[in-house]
Amino acid sequence: MATDDLSMRLMRATFKLEQRQDDGLATVGTGWLVSLRDAPGRIAMVTAGHVFDRMKRPEAVVHWRTQDAGGKWTREPQPVVIRDPFNGPLWLRHPERDIAVMLVNAPPQPRSHAIGFDELSDDQDLEAIGVRPGDEMLALGYPRGLSANEIGFPILRAGRVASYPLWPSREFPTFLMDFAVFAGNSGGPVYMSARGRADPQGPIEMVTGMLAQQVVLTDERLEIGIVLHAAFVREALEELARRHPVAEIKVA
Repeated sequence: MATDDLSMRLMRATFKLEQRQDDGLATVGTGWLVSLRDAPGRIAMVTAGHVFDRMKRPEAVVHWRTQDAGGKWTREPQPVVIRDPFNGPLWLRHPERDIAVMLVNAPPQPRSHAIGFDELSDDQDLEAIGVRPGDEMLALGYPRGLSANEIGFPILRAGRVASYPLWPSREFPTFLMDFAVFAGNSGGPVYMSARGRADPQGPIEMVTGMLAQQVVLTDERLEIGIVLHAAFVREALEELARRHPVAEIKVA
């Protein structure tokens, strides 16, 4: 069975972010790796801005994974510096949206699984294939900090586009997805898979957005996710590349 479809590549590019707080509880979110445009050796972690905002200590733990020659996977948690000595954030936040991106020096295997910048959709991509309400999309994350297994792979959820219109993203920066969202899912990638709706020119595979939060009405969870368009992830990564023309190591 082929393992190079977008689902498999995103599964390997997505990791749990975690930081223990003073009260003993953990702040958990979902992060995923993307290669910067025209610089495949430079890798950024993408997550929701509020995930890093809630992590007040200088280091967060990324639950990396590696696979040996025999195919055995191992989870390898590692501290990553997210704040400077003066408690300033080392990540870049999108000026308008709840998106954070940060250069990371990930271990070799996780680096090799980073998805390409051009796999992030923009308005033209959505319009070209006519993304519409009812289309199935997939999301990866760690609901309540739960992993799919002890190796630390994310849990895949599926839902359908539940709002309209979907573009232009400047007028409609988010869209709704019909599935249950929990703490820990924040920051996870949302995408269309080749196993879902097909196009006359071939299967559709693209990252359509980042899961930001769930819809809550008068303290009731409505099992609806709010997704920020991938166009804003693209903007944040392009600004990160402009501000840091030379790769910076952020791993402790």
